Amino acid sequence: MSRIVVTNSVTLDGVMQAPGRANEDRRDGFDLGGWAQPYADSVMGSVMAAGIGDAGALLFGRKTYADFASIWPAMTLENPYTEVINNIPKYVTSMTLPGPLAWNNSILLSGEATTTVAELRQQPGKDIVILGSGELVRALMRWGLIDQYTLLIHPLVLGTGRRLFPDGGPSASLDLVDSTTTSTGVIIATYRPAAPVAPAPPVPLPGLA
Repeated sequence: MSRIVVTNSVTLDGVMQAPGRANEDRRDGFDLGGWAQPYADSVMGSVMAAGIGDAGALLFGRKTYADFASIWPAMTLENPYTEVINNIPKYVTSMTLPGPLAWNNSILLSGEATTTVAELRQQPGKDIVILGSGELVRALMRWGLIDQYTLLIHPLVLGTGRRLFPDGGPSASLDLVDSTTTSTGVIIATYRPAAPVAPAPPVPLPGLA
């Protein structure tokens, strides 16, 4: 069985919208795009390279896939991730996106995302990494289909923007299994779903034993 691993940048107030570029995602009038760029350093680069380098595939929701597909095919080899991201298998979940997909090694998972990803997860292989794709992450969370979260928590409060875990979303109990702090104050925290807590044995009440 493969693991589904979420890797996302977030702010202290949970915003995940448009970390990479000013015009990446302007929904709801968001004009603070590119907020993560000043915090990049060699520590973050090494962690990200290891995570993507060890992955067997990437997994996207429709919108994040469209954004990546508009940028990465023309990215130069000076970017250390270009070759890996362009050549790795890329799955995209969508009930509306028409195929075939033009970006190299892209595979359309048409139909209900929770069903198609559950089937994909049952196949043997390396980790399948989700980048961005907040709506997909929350849909898979509801069905227990996320095996690990690697969150790059930036020392920044935006006060606005779409959050990874908004109000009304699914709840989850997680265990911290690893953490690294970069030179710019970003905490790279890795979480896995917590094991169910066994119910405590009943305590006999005085006089009722």
